[in-house]
Amino acid sequence: MLCQMSTDMPPAGKDAWEAAFGGSTLRDVDFETMSGIPLAPVYGPIGDDADGSGEPDTRIGWPGQFPYTRGPYASMYRSKLWTMRMFAGFGTAEDTNRRFRELLAAGGDGLSVAFDLPTLMGRDSDDPSCEGEVGRCGVAVDTLADVEDLFAGIDLGATTTSMTINSPAALCFAMYVRAAEHAGTKRSQLGGTLQNDMLKEFQAQKEYIFPPRPSMRLVTDLIRYCSAELPRFHPVSVSGYHIREAGSTAAHELAFTLANGFAYVEAAQAAGLEVDAFAPRLSFFFNAHIDFFEEIAKYRAARRIWARWLRDRYGATDPRSMTLRFHTQTAGVSLTAQQPELNIVRTAIEALAGVLGGTQSLHTNSMDEVLALPTDKAARIALRTQQVIASETGVANVADPLGGSWFVEQLTDELEAQAEGVFAYLDELGSGSLLEGVIAGIEANWFQGEIADAAYRLQRQVSSGRSVVVGVNGFTGGNDESELPVLAIGPEVEALQLQRLASVKAGRSDQAVAEALARLRGDAAHADRNVMPAVFDAVGAYATVGEMIDALAEVFGRWEEQAVI
Repeated sequence: MLCQMSTDMPPAGKDAWEAAFGGSTLRDVDFETMSGIPLAPVYGPIGDDADGSGEPDTRIGWPGQFPYTRGPYASMYRSKLWTMRMFAGFGTAEDTNRRFRELLAAGGDGLSVAFDLPTLMGRDSDDPSCEGEVGRCGVAVDTLADVEDLFAGIDLGATTTSMTINSPAALCFAMYVRAAEHAGTKRSQLGGTLQNDMLKEFQAQKEYIFPPRPSMRLVTDLIRYCSAELPRFHPVSVSGYHIREAGSTAAHELAFTLANGFAYVEAAQAAGLEVDAFAPRLSFFFNAHIDFFEEIAKYRAARRIWARWLRDRYGATDPRSMTLRFHTQTAGVSLTAQQPELNIVRTAIEALAGVLGGTQSLHTNSMDEVLALPTDKAARIALRTQQVIASETGVANVADPLGGSWFVEQLTDELEAQAEGVFAYLDELGSGSLLEGVIAGIEANWFQGEIADAAYRLQRQVSSGRSVVVGVNGFTGGNDESELPVLAIGPEVEALQLQRLASVKAGRSDQAVAEALARLRGDAAHADRNVMPAVFDAVGAYATVGEMIDALAEVFGRWEEQAVI
């Protein structure tokens, strides 16, 4: 069943927006141009009195008002800038802790943790299959001790933390909460976001461990747990970023991401949760690619679709449930090894699209990330890029400054229409359930095929020269420049991590670990039990990520994708 706009609830107008805006606390800045022209907080159709009091089309509306096309909040960046959340993680926990402190000192106001590949795959650093990968593409986390080191000396009650982790998300989340409590911060004070989006793993990123249905069980258990215990934490960040990085179009990213979001809503409802009890804590994670206006339109369409579906199909009545909030990261796949300094330009343009599209937090990629993990200097330039946009361009002074543009509004409508076509297909595939439709699409490799076809089309355009990538297939003068200095992770990092893990294992109680893992297996075997309390027990006993994953795999099994040629 397609979701249709309800007609029994008129959209809020400018009066409602003014009332909401009037209750906002504004930043202490001059909201005017460099020439001294005062700027209104938002602009709309010009009425008879020429002061912008006309009402826009109901599909556009006003910021902070249904259908939220123009932004989730009435005052937008006039009250609070987006969170400048820099992604960091490499080597040992102590190495990443130092980078975190540097980013916070440089003006960053949110942390985002990158985990190494063994951790992402639920394997311990001493697993023979992980040799050579420990600490390479992120920080190595094996036990609670690593997370305690990772955030040592950082007030977790005063900052928010995003963790890019999926299959082992529940385990690393429990470690984070335990580490915070050991440092004196109550779990109710913790704020942040856990990616924990398993559906996109099967569709794009491929860092799955368990089959789709038990993976959804873990996500749902964590949603239920956070709803009861951690009111400030977002238990799922529904991620389109990796779908786009795998080669999808913007329309695919929009449609697949929101379809996954609807699937999580249906899973939580099936577990007995009221939609308004958990939907306000769902968040999203989108890519900011290089097609400037299409990206802006994508974000606007996402907010409008989510608001309508949550209200009309899933019965949400709380405006917070209908308000899509999202994090943005600039496109890693747009970065080039050729003339890597040009990546600063690409990142700035993509970041600007995210801001003009109304993002709530933003990560800017470093110019050298296509070559290696970013150096301190490259990461600082990436952060400064956001600060230039916020402090010098004036784009944060007006909500949705491109709203009403014929071009932007047409793009927004077109992307919405394409997304609705995908929803209709998945709805039919799932016999009236988006959850069942998404899982069926994963099992049939439909998502994977759509992404692969889109990536192939784009590669053919680049190979033929129809799409120009500066420094790659056009304007290649200067490609003989010497390479940038890059951050090298040496073998000593792995040696240190193995020593750390051995020390933790030697100092813990083997009996306590065995009992905790037995409870975890037992609770996992009963679908009516929430596994999170057992996870917290195992984490507190200093069980390793690999040990907990193996215990769950004994019950859930492991997923192997069937290739389709």
